[in-house]
Amino acid sequence: KLSDIQARYVESLMEKPNVIGVGIGLAKENGEYTSESALIVMVEKKVPLAELAPDDVIPSTIEGVRIDVQETGPIQAF
Repeated sequence: KLSDIQARYVESLMEKPNVIGVGIGLAKENGEYTSESALIVMVEKKVPLAELAPDDVIPSTIEGVRIDVQETGPIQAF
């Protein structure tokens, strides 16, 4: 189910500002991994909701699946 949702929504999520990747993994709470699988939206830097335009907000769920926004910092190829 997660793979299907990822495939259907990856393009629209990648269009949002600051998003650098979309994958499947474990959700985090307070910096610690949980046992809950989620669609992971990777951002270079988290931005407070108040600073985002409504269209730029990443939903907390898609089709009943948890979305977890995780800050990765910049990603560079060497």
